[in-house]
Amino acid sequence: MIKYSFEPISNKEATILILGTMPGEQSILLNQYYGHARNNLWKLLFTIFKTPFSDDYENKKALLLENHIALWDVLQVCERKGSLDSAIKNEVANDFEHFLKNHPKINHIFFNGQKAASFFKKYVILEKHYQTTTLPSTSPANAGKTFEEKLLEWKQILLK
Repeated sequence: MIKYSFEPISNKEATILILGTMPGEQSILLNQYYGHARNNLWKLLFTIFKTPFSDDYENKKALLLENHIALWDVLQVCERKGSLDSAIKNEVANDFEHFLKNHPKINHIFFNGQKAASFFKKYVILEKHYQTTTLPSTSPANAGKTFEEKLLEWKQILLK
């Protein structure tokens, strides 16, 4: 089945870009980034920024923008049955050259998991140098780390 990524959540004030690979089935169904109830991205970010958690998607997007964070996916389109990144094939990357030219304040790119970092390194060549950090995936499929362990690593975004 062919899957498409969402438009980025961003504004011109973004200094950080968080990249996943491609929305999963539940996210596509809800038309929301990280829509699976067991995905920890939103809980991690609300915790990091000491903000009461909200299930409202508009509040989630506002949290990103207020903290100068852009959110997108490495891939624009791919074939994938289900939601697992390991099932991705025939992938095409998003246009990062254009996106980053339009977001000149971004200086650090965080990858939500190893697969996002791997696809980025495989397909994206940038003229400008960016700091990059690969963080543990927030997916429920990444059960190898507890929420608290992931939180310790994800707190790195506060330092950027």
